[in-house]
Amino acid sequence: MTEIIEKVKKLFLLEDCTFTPVSGHEGGRNRIVIVSRDAEKQYVLRISDLGDRSEDDYLAETEFVHFLAERGAPVADVVPSVQGRLVECLEADGEAAYVSLFVYAKGMLLADNDYRYRDGAPLSEYFYNTGKALGAIHRLSKAYTPVHPRQDYFDKYNMEYLNSLIPDEFGELKTAIAKRLETFRALPKDNGSYGLVHFDYSDGNYHVDMETGAITVFDFDNCMNCWYMFDLANLWTHNEGWTRQEPDPGKRMELMQQCFDLQLQGYRSETDISEEMLEKLPLFIDMVLIENIVDEFECAAREGEELDYEDIEDAAECLINDIPFAGIGQQE
Repeated sequence: MTEIIEKVKKLFLLEDCTFTPVSGHEGGRNRIVIVSRDAEKQYVLRISDLGDRSEDDYLAETEFVHFLAERGAPVADVVPSVQGRLVECLEADGEAAYVSLFVYAKGMLLADNDYRYRDGAPLSEYFYNTGKALGAIHRLSKAYTPVHPRQDYFDKYNMEYLNSLIPDEFGELKTAIAKRLETFRALPKDNGSYGLVHFDYSDGNYHVDMETGAITVFDFDNCMNCWYMFDLANLWTHNEGWTRQEPDPGKRMELMQQCFDLQLQGYRSETDISEEMLEKLPLFIDMVLIENIVDEFECAAREGEELDYEDIEDAAECLINDIPFAGIGQQE
């Protein structure tokens, strides 16, 4: 790490800054360092050295983020090096590491504020703004022509790969996933429904300005070409945290829909989504469950560990038994 940071200081003119590593979270792919010039000027240094992605993959991501930021989307921009590169490939201890520097997103994680929204503002504002930020990203994505393309959904989510990842003991689960993938293949992929999406849009990947309520999005590390509805369905599933205290399943679903309706209002202030696609929300929630399950298997494989079935049990049961809406409307 020290060798890379010394090189980064010169490449990004950061000699007068302090570098503070951030503890990695479970399943994290990258090493993150907060770079501070003073209290007002901070950056996020990302060091990626797993070796499972190419320089073109990182270029595709950072070019998209830079495109969004230049056109006013609420995202944390990429900072070019002195050589004008959004991604620098550095060598340390004989291994290649891909390095990018990002502007530090203004505000804070909701989790760091104990999930309390800003004082004096209604929570409805928060839901509206999360939808609006996502809508701005999707609106610009529809106009984006990549130089370096990111992978498409089926490049990763196909049974050849998933059969190699998921052990045979999970046969029922693999059958359920294969059935969903066949349904996904029949979905329309026109410009208004399919494009480059965040693919991990949740409150862990944006900051909230507690003075204005503005959302700033970051961590496009998983972005891929997929249906825009995936990001919306992922947003829907993360509303569960705001409704889980309601014991009545019917009322809980009503609250989920109220949150989502506000998010859709914000989203549609920036771009549209067809009613035909919205009607398929349960299907896209299943797509989110599949992504979560695959991520758990991949994390276990990276760590050389055996998957703890409890980590995927609820999602797997929903897929195997055709339980809609991630089981949120079911009696516990």
